[in-house]
Amino acid sequence: MATTCEHVAELGPEPAPSTPEGCEDCLAVGGRWVHLRLCLGCGKVACCDSSPAKHASKHFADEGHPIMRSFEPGETWRWCFVDDMVV
Repeated sequence: MATTCEHVAELGPEPAPSTPEGCEDCLAVGGRWVHLRLCLGCGKVACCDSSPAKHASKHFADEGHPIMRSFEPGETWRWCFVDDMVV
């Protein structure tokens, strides 16, 4: 596991959320989520790994965008899937 994350330096301006009202994929199929994440690569809003469909992890696996941040009110932490760490 890395001790630092090089991917943070590659981030541009924060993208606009694709679906500010909730997880894009859950909304499309009538699913539910526990917490939301925002992909800092493309702006996709996806559900966390505590949610039934785990769309944030699936988005990383499909697209390779390394960093998501919490999309919960008052939370600003970011997670790097590649380095498996909060950044």
